[in-house]
Amino acid sequence: MSYVIHGATGAQGAPVAAALAAVGAPVTALTRNAGAVVAGARVRAVDLRATDTLADAYRGADGVFVHLPLGGPEDRLRHAHNVVAALNAARPGRVVFSTSGGTPVEFADPAVTAVIDGLRRSGLSHAVIAPRLFLENLLLPPVVTGAREQGVLRYPLPDGYPVSWVSHLDVADAVVALLGRPDVTGLIEVGLRPAVTGPELAEAFAARLGHAVTYEALTPAAFGDLLAPLLGTDAAAGVAGLYDFLGTFPDNAIAPERSAQAVLGLHPRTPLQWLTDAVG
Repeated sequence: MSYVIHGATGAQGAPVAAALAAVGAPVTALTRNAGAVVAGARVRAVDLRATDTLADAYRGADGVFVHLPLGGPEDRLRHAHNVVAALNAARPGRVVFSTSGGTPVEFADPAVTAVIDGLRRSGLSHAVIAPRLFLENLLLPPVVTGAREQGVLRYPLPDGYPVSWVSHLDVADAVVALLGRPDVTGLIEVGLRPAVTGPELAEAFAARLGHAVTYEALTPAAFGDLLAPLLGTDAAAGVAGLYDFLGTFPDNAIAPERSAQAVLGLHPRTPLQWLTDAVG
């Protein structure tokens, strides 16, 4: 079985490529950098603006893992249409697409919706993974430094707001499982059940760091200000806007009936397990 992995040097693709390579599967790692090195994989540089190049990369693959890179709305939508066109041309055996988290899939941006709709129309064997918020967001320097040095975990969600947090490692586990399960189709949500609140996250940090950590709810605007030096003003404003939007819901929890727990028998890492695996 051979697999093609988008973004194989990035946060989502790298653990998928590593997991497949670890069991000896032939892996083609798609990147924008021809000089990239991915252990156990063949690296192939692709341009999401070039449908023919994408189709060549997909052709003959038993499975393809797709997620869209960050970018402006017009670029993302163009990339989405190109990916769908290339998949239709190449007809790989199986496709797993990640929405890359944030909102419930019903409120996904047009690019994500375009890929989902395109896969439905394609007739290809496929599944869509829909995470919510990634635990790795908590490793952003303004967040993790506060927990480590000041004993305060600051994040732009209310104290009692439950989230089905998930790590990139858990998404990778689900992707690998779905690549080998053509009988499972449609939408699968990956994340913690029951959902976890900010103070519960702080408890996990306290257990891992060995000192007291409390949770402090920030406004989305204040969080954007913290991120601006790291991400740039426009990107930070976009993050703040996401959390403004999420604040209009009572929670950001996955649906039990379409969870990875129910569909695949996979149980995501707890925050403490994740901190141990990811941070050491």
